[in-house]
Amino acid sequence: MIENLESSDRSVVTPAVKRVRASGPILILAILFVVASFLTWYFTWFGRDLSDSDISKFLLDEKHPRHVQHALLQIQQRLEHGDATAKQWYPQIITLAGSPETEFRLTVAWLMGADSSSEEFHNSLKKLLADPEAIVRRNAALALVRFNDASGRSELLAILQPFTVTAPAAGALQSSLSSGAQISRGALLGRILQPNNEVVEIRSPLIGKVDRLLVANGANLAKGDTVLTMKSDEQSVWEALRALSVVGQQEDVGLIESYGSGAEPVSERLKQQASLTANAIRHRALEKK
Repeated sequence: MIENLESSDRSVVTPAVKRVRASGPILILAILFVVASFLTWYFTWFGRDLSDSDISKFLLDEKHPRHVQHALLQIQQRLEHGDATAKQWYPQIITLAGSPETEFRLTVAWLMGADSSSEEFHNSLKKLLADPEAIVRRNAALALVRFNDASGRSELLAILQPFTVTAPAAGALQSSLSSGAQISRGALLGRILQPNNEVVEIRSPLIGKVDRLLVANGANLAKGDTVLTMKSDEQSVWEALRALSVVGQQEDVGLIESYGSGAEPVSERLKQQASLTANAIRHRALEKK
């Protein structure tokens, strides 16, 4: 039988709610967590301005690569604003161009294009065209255009073509990639299980997307065998097209126009730049006649 509460004379008593105060240690811990998060962000944020002494100190702190990159970015910004004080760090920049750390070399290669009057930078960039890492060679080729130097032209053309990824060791391929997959630089492309059961990873040297998978998952590979090809990301292609408008030659036009004719599925931005680049090359060729 359901009791009729409306007709009941009994009153409902609401129990008192006890408020529990946060203990001091928990509050302190929460504050420390917030402060630590802020400091981590603040000291790793590349937008934070550095003093001259900070830049000098950070450039030497190779145990913390982000410190070195932060200093290099600050120097680049000074160069772009015409700040002559940045020249005090040129010797350290050139030293970093020979560093075993890829991140330093690729950053330095881009930075050195900010001062096309420096012969030291010019010579260092030409050496970086032979770097073992594709990303360093590409940055060097783009920077050399600012020196009106076409010695990186072949590397610029390579940006417009599929890049070949090879097996770093012999063994059975383990990969779940598919054609068209977007990949970032350093992303895992697959693993190779060697006969001794050791595993060697295949990492992407560039940002882009998978063009063609040339071997199937589980296939046995020899060291140096082609695993896949990948296409460059849109920003890299756009930068290469812009650079080729300055240093490209007549025989490059066919490849360049493939980005404007629909042969390559690209954005309108790239189509427009491809057309501008092809026209600029033709115009220069006519001027030389």
